[in-house]
Amino acid sequence: MLWLLVGIPLVVGTVLLLPGRRADPYAGPVAIGATVLTLATSILVAVERPAISVAYLKGVAFGLRVDGLSAVMVITVAVVLLAVLVFAAGEFGPEEARARFFGFMLVFAGAMLVTVTASTVVALLMAWEVMGAMSYALIGFWWRDAGRASSGTVAFLTTRAADLGLYLAAGAALAGGAGALELSELARLPDGWRDVVAAGVVLAAMGKSAQLPFSFWLSRAMDGPSPVSALLHSATMVAAGAYLLLRLEPLLSATAWAAVLVAWLGALTALALGAVALVQRDLKQLLAASTCAQVGFMVLAAGAGGVAAGSAHLVAHALTKSLLFLAAGAWLAALGTKNLPDLRGVARRYPVVGATFTVGAVTLAGIPPLSIWATKDEVLAAALHESTPLYLLGLAAAALSAAYAARAAVLVWSAPAPDPEWDTDRQGTRRVSPWQRNALPPLAAGAALVGVLAVHSVWSEFAAIVSDGEEPTPVWWEYLLSTAVALIAAGAAAAVVWQRGDVPMQQRLGEWLGLEALARAGVAVPAQRTAEMLARFDDRVVDGGVRATAAVGTSFAGTVDARLEWSVEATVRALAEGFRKLGRLARRPQTGQLHHYYAQAVVVLAALAVLLVVL
Repeated sequence: MLWLLVGIPLVVGTVLLLPGRRADPYAGPVAIGATVLTLATSILVAVERPAISVAYLKGVAFGLRVDGLSAVMVITVAVVLLAVLVFAAGEFGPEEARARFFGFMLVFAGAMLVTVTASTVVALLMAWEVMGAMSYALIGFWWRDAGRASSGTVAFLTTRAADLGLYLAAGAALAGGAGALELSELARLPDGWRDVVAAGVVLAAMGKSAQLPFSFWLSRAMDGPSPVSALLHSATMVAAGAYLLLRLEPLLSATAWAAVLVAWLGALTALALGAVALVQRDLKQLLAASTCAQVGFMVLAAGAGGVAAGSAHLVAHALTKSLLFLAAGAWLAALGTKNLPDLRGVARRYPVVGATFTVGAVTLAGIPPLSIWATKDEVLAAALHESTPLYLLGLAAAALSAAYAARAAVLVWSAPAPDPEWDTDRQGTRRVSPWQRNALPPLAAGAALVGVLAVHSVWSEFAAIVSDGEEPTPVWWEYLLSTAVALIAAGAAAAVVWQRGDVPMQQRLGEWLGLEALARAGVAVPAQRTAEMLARFDDRVVDGGVRATAAVGTSFAGTVDARLEWSVEATVRALAEGFRKLGRLARRPQTGQLHHYYAQAVVVLAALAVLLVVL
């Protein structure tokens, strides 16, 4: 059954990619059918909890296993994938490369399913690589647009640079004695090697989940199609890094520094990218920065030991953020713009999309009794158990979440702009298709109903499924404080929008803290300069040495040919001539007359006699 779970999307996705455009007419129904089967299989494996292991190298296996944490994740991935593909069936027309799109999406989701069920480093690395490759293909899906292709490259290279950490971790695990490369063995490595493994895992996870300082690649990912953004930001690639940290929380806790570093990086990302989201003029950019911030809460939970809290927040965020991105995508397809000032009143024009978007925004704001209110407070409780400053930082980040979510909701319901600029990103259709519209209500219902986790008995059951240890839970004053903070922040943002039209723009925040420029100046440019210097060294020293050696050899050969060849040849000719003369002299005595032979014999014998007498 577990092979079936990961095999259906991987095999069907690959089959859709092979025929090219000939598969376009039936790509959508086939992909949706495969996803329905995947969802049904995910429910079965969540109940049965199977495990498989296949020998890869001697003593090293490719292993998959479903436990409580991965059971929750496989269902989440399948649910979100189904909603996203239903939406995409209504967005991509017959002129689009539908088979290529749906094929890549299925392979992408299949790689995530392998990631969340991987029990060995080998399986994790394979899935990690496929996810990276598929993200490049999907972000740059419209590859004829140079800007979009460049965005795919930036995202791919940034995450690939961080992915090297996972290879570092695998090598250190082997060197440290974890020969089977089981994920469960990593926390038991000896000191030193365990620290190296933890460092590699943290680096790879921070890059994949777009945490500081890697956050900028997620801004570039917005150049992909809206369904790609919805899947990538909610239940697959960006969530993979946070999931990895939650999965390997025992490894983080076993080191003296990793858990603390992870917790503070997550909290700082939640705060900084929350501020970035607050000032964005582009709706998809706002949601992208929000993703970095919300994943920061998951990373904070992993560092603080809140595996159940981080897992619950991951599920709630996956449902909420896929809903918001699909709603933004519906408006983009209809009106051809994602510029927030030009989307004023759009919720009134498309009420189903507007209503579901509002549910998502209120959920994202952390307003009770919806899901993120409950899960965010569980994360904050874990943070408070570790450090009061960490809790206060998380609470400030939660206030920013409420503010940017309220700002987006108020803008889309406010009075329409007198002269909006539509069709700036693409040619709008002025309608939302039934496929797009029908994908939204189930996600909105899920985002709201997961708030049942705030009920103590329900939370206890969930925590027992995904985590082995006891975790702190919020008390009444924590719920009350976070609710007050969320309502005050949301009300303040709404008041600013109503009175001033929108929040004031801050250029540095609007440009994602200038992280991409810093990465180019601090990493890309030095790396390019180093590469150019090494290329010159190769041309002038390595390749130049080879050319110089060849030139010296050629010159020496010419010298030998000019100076020695004639003497060698003359010597050979002289020897040949001497032997030729000796041969002519040797033929002279051969007369055929017997008396000549006797005379020659007498002469020879006489010579020998004289020689004997002399000697």
